[in-house]
Amino acid sequence: MAIEPFIKCSDIKASLHFYTEILDFAVVQAPDPDPNSFLSTYAFLMRDGSGVHLSEHSGDGVFGSVFFIRVDDIDPLYSQFIENGLDVNTAVRIKPVDQTWGVKEFGVSDPDGNKLTFGHTIKS
Repeated sequence: MAIEPFIKCSDIKASLHFYTEILDFAVVQAPDPDPNSFLSTYAFLMRDGSGVHLSEHSGDGVFGSVFFIRVDDIDPLYSQFIENGLDVNTAVRIKPVDQTWGVKEFGVSDPDGNKLTFGHTIKS
């Protein structure tokens, strides 16, 4: 089974920049360049075998959605995102922290306020 969330966006170009240039997702299906096409406001992206759909279409998600992304180690990932241009003043919600529930995590917000938390289980 694979779950592929739809992430609501208001500006497909801004979202594509964030998810591909900052978070290193790869474009599988780019928006149709024809602005009159139904698919001009949709993209499908993948990273490490997981896919996400970006969509401006009504009914495809809501702004302010929350996603948890489990990874092997958040530290190099956080460093890479910062190196890629992640703005620590506006996009970072939570800097890397060991949580009391046994997960080390950090959180970011995309251009539309959708929240993505990256985390890994703290090994004892």
